[in-house]
Amino acid sequence: MTRLLPELSADTPEVEYLYDLAFAPGRTALSSYRLRAGPPVAALSWMVRDDYDTLAAAIRYWPVLAGDSPCLLLGPIAVHPTRQGEGMGGLLMRHTLELAPSLGWSRVILVGDPPYYKRFGFRRDLATGLEYPPPTNPDRLLALELIPGAMDGVAGAVTAPL
Repeated sequence: MTRLLPELSADTPEVEYLYDLAFAPGRTALSSYRLRAGPPVAALSWMVRDDYDTLAAAIRYWPVLAGDSPCLLLGPIAVHPTRQGEGMGGLLMRHTLELAPSLGWSRVILVGDPPYYKRFGFRRDLATGLEYPPPTNPDRLLALELIPGAMDGVAGAVTAPL
């Protein structure tokens, strides 16, 4: 049995290790990390632990600006290599995306695999007006409206909040 839990500060080293394992230590050189200037959104940082209390998966979101509009940047999301294919990533995505509107968020962006994220409602056409820091393949920049119309008129550079 798995348990869905909020990430606590005591979990940070273990979560960081999982991210290193899933993405390699060079992950912090990616353009998304330049946008992660401050702490992640604590209420949307969640993880999955198994019966042995082993960390199996984790997700975080970061506040960014898309043009002048506040937005969530999803990621990283990681599932331990030995637990992939068990639906834990999807569980974390659905849970946190359901929580986000109640916390005042209306839009989410990410850089990722369109076929995977499409099932959660992410679309490339909603992000066409955004300029993401290079080097980023613009075809992998996706957006999701948590409230219908939330991406209407949103355009410009994606930046870390001041």
